[in-house]
Amino acid sequence: MASSEKGFPKKAIILVLVLLVGGYFGFKKIYFSLTHETTDNAQIETSIVPVLPRIAGYVKTVHVKDYDSVKQGQLLVELDDAELQSQLLEAEADIAQAKSDVVNAKATLQNAVSTVEVAKGNITLNEVRRKKAADDSERDQKLLADGAVTRKIAEDSKFNLETSTQLLTNSKTEYKAALSRIDMLKANVQKAEEAVKIREARLQQLQLKIGYTKIFAPTTGKIGRKSISDGQYVQAGSPLFSIVNDTTYWIVANFKENQIETLTPGKKVEVRIDAYPSKKVTGTILSLSEATGAKFAILPPDNSSGNFVKVTQRIPIKIAIDNVDQYHDLLKAGMSVYIVAEK
Repeated sequence: MASSEKGFPKKAIILVLVLLVGGYFGFKKIYFSLTHETTDNAQIETSIVPVLPRIAGYVKTVHVKDYDSVKQGQLLVELDDAELQSQLLEAEADIAQAKSDVVNAKATLQNAVSTVEVAKGNITLNEVRRKKAADDSERDQKLLADGAVTRKIAEDSKFNLETSTQLLTNSKTEYKAALSRIDMLKANVQKAEEAVKIREARLQQLQLKIGYTKIFAPTTGKIGRKSISDGQYVQAGSPLFSIVNDTTYWIVANFKENQIETLTPGKKVEVRIDAYPSKKVTGTILSLSEATGAKFAILPPDNSSGNFVKVTQRIPIKIAIDNVDQYHDLLKAGMSVYIVAEK
């Protein structure tokens, strides 16, 4: 009986201690929840830039491996340009031929201009000849009437007048024909010059495409998982791999809408990284999204359908990591973090 009475106080003391310890930690947890806002719906983010070919083609050489560090402007991939080089040679030959056509067209035009000048000179010459023939014919007709010349001489003068008149008419016709040909030949020169421009534009396009066969890093960072290999055919705009920026990191934390009252830009927060629980990291709230996460979903909820169920929404909050340079070797995009902010 005595032993049982001695055991009872011992058990009571243990129970009291357990209750006290439990109460202490329970109070601490409740107090913490009343004075802090927390979320485990948060990840480390960084900029991820896709590497895209601007033309389709077969991969000639891949110069990088998975997770390699690269610098902006570094050569990453080469596409086979043999066919484009062949087209380039053909385009250069076409330009040479087109320029030759321009030279020939201009020469033909110049000859036609000379022909016009000759025809114009013939008109002047034939006008002089006709005037002389007209004067001779008029004089001989008067002399015939006076009996000073024979009829044959008068008829020859009249024939010369008719011949010179016909020659003048012919020279005017030739002049008009030569003049009209000038416009056509000028159009031919213009057409030939335009053909040169078209072929030069095609040459520039081919040179541009040949330049596109070399794909360079658009930014500095690390190669993500690559999905191409030598000899593979790729389409224009299809992702080859991505470059992950390994110098700039931030956090996107999704707090419930009833938690954001005290979460304002500039507020300090505690950042607990799941992968490194011993690291003490702090952050600063940069901005709050102007829309809930649900609004960015592929199929946002439609509350007008009649099946409304109220769901607490989450607001994405962007958080800068303080002294981020100290953690470059530790941080990875997509890491889970736990955010604690005082109310």
